[in-house]
Amino acid sequence: MNSVHAHNKAINANSASPHVKLKNINFGDCTWTHGFWAEKTQKAIDVMIPYMGDVLCGDVGHALNNFKIAAGMKKGEHKGMYWHDGDFYKFMEAKTYAYALTKEAALLTELDEYIDILAKAQEPDGYLQTQIQLCADADRYENRKYHEMYNTGHLFISACAHHRLTGQNNFLDLAIKHAELLYTIFFPDTRHFQRFGFNQTQIMGLVELYRTVGDEKYLKLAQKFIDRRGTYEIVHDNTTVGYPIGDMVQERTPLREATDPVGHAVLALYYYAGAADVYAETGETALITALDRLWESVTQKKMYATGAVGQTHYGASANRDMIEEGFIDDYMMPNLTAYNETCANLCNAMFSFRMLGIHGQAKYADIIELVMHNSGLSGISVEGKDYFYANPLRMLHGTRDYDAHADVTETPNREGYLACFCCPPNLVRTISNLSGWAYSLADNGVHVNLYGSNNLATTMLDGSKIKLSQDTEYPWKGLVKLTVDACKSEAFDIALRVPGWATGVTITINGKDAGVEAIPASYAILNREWQAGDVIVIDIPMEATFIEGHQRIEEVRNQVAIKRGPVVYCVETPDLPEGASVLDVYVKGDTELAVDYQADFLGGTAIITADTYLRSTEQGAMYTAVKKPNWQENKTNFVPYYAWSNRGTAEMSVFVPVVWK
Repeated sequence: MNSVHAHNKAINANSASPHVKLKNINFGDCTWTHGFWAEKTQKAIDVMIPYMGDVLCGDVGHALNNFKIAAGMKKGEHKGMYWHDGDFYKFMEAKTYAYALTKEAALLTELDEYIDILAKAQEPDGYLQTQIQLCADADRYENRKYHEMYNTGHLFISACAHHRLTGQNNFLDLAIKHAELLYTIFFPDTRHFQRFGFNQTQIMGLVELYRTVGDEKYLKLAQKFIDRRGTYEIVHDNTTVGYPIGDMVQERTPLREATDPVGHAVLALYYYAGAADVYAETGETALITALDRLWESVTQKKMYATGAVGQTHYGASANRDMIEEGFIDDYMMPNLTAYNETCANLCNAMFSFRMLGIHGQAKYADIIELVMHNSGLSGISVEGKDYFYANPLRMLHGTRDYDAHADVTETPNREGYLACFCCPPNLVRTISNLSGWAYSLADNGVHVNLYGSNNLATTMLDGSKIKLSQDTEYPWKGLVKLTVDACKSEAFDIALRVPGWATGVTITINGKDAGVEAIPASYAILNREWQAGDVIVIDIPMEATFIEGHQRIEEVRNQVAIKRGPVVYCVETPDLPEGASVLDVYVKGDTELAVDYQADFLGGTAIITADTYLRSTEQGAMYTAVKKPNWQENKTNFVPYYAWSNRGTAEMSVFVPVVWK
């Protein structure tokens, strides 16, 4: 059996990529059965996707209307941000995953209806960008602020997913037609287009298109976009007017020479993810060396405890370029004004997913887990209809004004619709496809990347069948039981991820010690001749602990956060006495951190109760004399960070001062 063809339905279809250690399983080979991610995925199918469809296909979101107008099916004008086409493509991608999981014919019919409209909107030469087609004073590819490359990338990615999971070509044909135009315009080294592109999502899309149809010119064009970046003089010209230039869009330094992530966090991480996809096909040493440096810098010097990235809304780079929604200096980690766009956090996971495939190291899966249980999931409410764009680590009353200006994104509450709608469909598609991230395939084995109750039925790289079932209450409990339901008779590996935060992990096979050391942030590789009925148990202690920041993170000096397993906790004002602020809370250093799972609270969650002091302070002068406080003792509940802002307008803080005896 040809293993390449056996795994051509993966989200990131790297089964034929020569420079990847871990190959991705076909989407649908793993299905969540019960528990945390099963519930989130079902919520996506039942609530998130239908609600998003109502918004984007109606007059509020207006995204489908834009295509209808471009198709001549409706009168009107373009509404929404320049990148709204891409938002709709991500929604279509989420619906495609829902179809793949449920096989509901109605979902496929709805997708076909959208595709028919897109086909009518597409120009004869393949061009499809409604924000340009419906704008009388804008020409094609004349200004990168119109986000044509971003929309293009999501068109390609969504169309490839649709083709792989439905077997149909109607969406893919539109993407190919558009890609041919893109190649014609952008592959030649014309001076006008050297710097073109704001958000480089088209690189990922082109690689997926190459993997889907096998035409090498798409891969070559993807590499061309990387090769050009950072090789020209940085001045405003007719392709840049209206948006910041330079480090904002990663164009001062060629990627292979870059040492630190700069500029807009989403732009950077989509760019790096695309470059990782290119490396997976080419194996270029300079490319992966740079990506290794950048990943280390992102995750070890610029990432929050929640896995969030993009510390500020407005700032400047070391080259004094204006940046927005992006990276600033190492260890400069404000809490109250932290931006942490949901898309950026998800892109952090996407970049790590690709690096996991390339290197096969557990540290990348640790980042995926951290993001998805915290700063990714915090972008949507428990009921699945309200969203955050920015995800701070502290919120105080009166510090976020949603009406300050037209494009403000720092909302005090979750919103049912955001004018800038890139994050909601990004999160919903990721929740919908996360089962495709749970396992990877090595040369002679299966790697377990994410824990959650599921069934796996896939084909190993040698063509043999394997079935595993995973039973766990993770992330609320750390006991994970894996049963081998079917497998080949020859020996092979089952590799279990030992989380980097875990200590004292034990692994047994059929009740006996597995004889393998469980080293944090590594895969424990179990090799044997497996038989149906074999049971592996990995017991990961879920002790609630305090964590502190690096000593150079000034904003959290002498403060701690509570973390249990992969889940970071926070304190909210609904859990404090009336009138108290989160700024009044000091946690006792010797407190017991008591865990209580409550099935009917915030969608089912474990809360942590700690002994705290409350210190009431008057808001007076900027600096005042201080004496020993009068403490009010209190037992305070802490809730998972992802679940905050589900009980009305509230203050919140992840880090709180600690008082040690």
